[in-house]
Amino acid sequence: MAERLPSAKEASQSRVEILNKYGEKLVGVLHDAGSKNLVILCHGFRSSKDESIFLNLTSALTSQGISVFRFDFAGNGESDGIFRYGNYRREAEDLRSVILYFSEQKYEISAILGHSKGGNVVLLYASVYRDVHIVINLSGRFALDRGIEGRLGRDFMQRIEKDGFIDVKDRTGKVEYRVTEESLKDRLDTDMHAACHSIDKECRVLTIHGSKDEIVPSEDAMEFAKLIPNHELYIMEGANHSYAAHQGGLASVVLDFLKSNQVFLGMSENRTVFSRI
Repeated sequence: MAERLPSAKEASQSRVEILNKYGEKLVGVLHDAGSKNLVILCHGFRSSKDESIFLNLTSALTSQGISVFRFDFAGNGESDGIFRYGNYRREAEDLRSVILYFSEQKYEISAILGHSKGGNVVLLYASVYRDVHIVINLSGRFALDRGIEGRLGRDFMQRIEKDGFIDVKDRTGKVEYRVTEESLKDRLDTDMHAACHSIDKECRVLTIHGSKDEIVPSEDAMEFAKLIPNHELYIMEGANHSYAAHQGGLASVVLDFLKSNQVFLGMSENRTVFSRI
């Protein structure tokens, strides 16, 4: 059973719609805690802004007076567009549109935080842009050539070369989404090794990963720690990919990192912490 956090003190909520560079409407919820300091939350693969991990993090952040914006990438949740497999850099550009919008509204983007695929997106963003100095990667995958067989089958390359696409179906045989050859290539061509090297040393990065992650092995987190110049790694003992029984511990680590960012910002220290939370 997922751990539930206590409710936060009141923060006003409003629906916000932002156009991305392709003219698609991105839908999100702004939780205004009375502060112009804003943390932006980015969801993972075939997920949404309404996942419990984001609702709980929002409660924890707003309880400390930090405003939060959680949104759906194009093709997901309430946002416009069609779902695309891969799409990592395009989602980083969605994030760019969101950051520019709130910067124009005079918000200070304190941090960007992404879970799973969203972790990759925030790191890719930081590898290109220099306007956000705190990045939090929750359970992102380093080796994007892995984890494909579990969804597409061992013969995915042969099938996609033959047919040009693979339809991924649920247990009833209903098609959930289509993987095209182009979208598969997009994923395989996304180089997280190069992206990590391109992150500015003034950008402070925290990677959190569960030791019992059943989707992305915690070894991937170690690779981020090796390559990102200004990085802290936190392995949460016993946590799975969704941190189902570790929501409180996750929120505490995130808050501690944000509170200490003025101390650690700009330092080139790399630390690994193993937790028993």
